[in-house]
Amino acid sequence: MSVSLNRRQLLRGQLDARPPLNPPWSSEDFSDLYSRCDACISACPEQVLRRGDGGFPQLDFSANGYSLCQQCVTACPEPVFDLQRPAFTWQAHIHGTCLAHQGVHCQSCDDACEPRAIRFRPRLGQPPLPELDMSSCTGCGACLSTCPTQAISLEVQHG
Repeated sequence: MSVSLNRRQLLRGQLDARPPLNPPWSSEDFSDLYSRCDACISACPEQVLRRGDGGFPQLDFSANGYSLCQQCVTACPEPVFDLQRPAFTWQAHIHGTCLAHQGVHCQSCDDACEPRAIRFRPRLGQPPLPELDMSSCTGCGACLSTCPTQAISLEVQHG
């Protein structure tokens, strides 16, 4: 029987809750194939995988980002990961609540972004503004926990 995590949220009254973030390289039928053994959760060195709703692993970027180490893939006994797919279907998006857009010097997301997808270009007499290189953004979530105003979100890329 197939499990619908979106339906589960609806029945619990979580109408504006965002859908859970599945582990990297998750196949389309992830919830049907995953045995809830927690092997991927135990193997995750960054501890960004946690047991979520229904016992399924979910990404939680509140403390760390994911290094794309593939240890979850190696540890999983089920065929739920597909390394032919992109690791994530989302990328970072910086909102207007970013401190730099408010005239405050802050570059915490740049410091956390290992692939260097977020850069700050200097401006004369003003704090530098963030520039996001979408072709470099892996969706790893490292920038989320470092942003003091939660001005960064992960947005699913369509098309």
